Amino acid sequence: MLNERCKPNPGAVFSLKYHLVWCPEYRKEVLTGSVETRLNALLSEKAHHMGAMIHARDVMPNHVHMIVESDPTKAPAHIAAQFKGFTSRVLRQAFLHLKMSMPCLWSHSDSIGSVGHVSDATVRRFIALQQERG
Repeated sequence: MLNERCKPNPGAVFSLKYHLVWCPEYRKEVLTGSVETRLNALLSEKAHHMGAMIHARDVMPNHVHMIVESDPTKAPAHIAAQFKGFTSRVLRQAFLHLKMSMPCLWSHSDSIGSVGHVSDATVRRFIALQQERG
């Protein structure tokens, strides 16, 4: 029986969620007001376009946190790059002050962590039990 927390695609059953964090260049506090509002809309738009689901999102003045679920065909770094590239292009076109004051909107680095319902210890026990069952 398929676990309610898992989703199927033609080649797999999966539950892959990632905690993504990234910052504006120089950690400038530019994600406020109408920029924040537009960024939230763009993140939702891009997630829909990629077939991803945003489970949680918090836009702070100088960084973005999201929990995003996607299928196994998309690498986490690719997902983050897609969000950052799309939002940078659109926001810098819409808000001239971002284009004029920053060489690029987002820092080149980001943080990506996995999020799940099963701990590392639980998975290790499961694997060990499978070996014992032979």
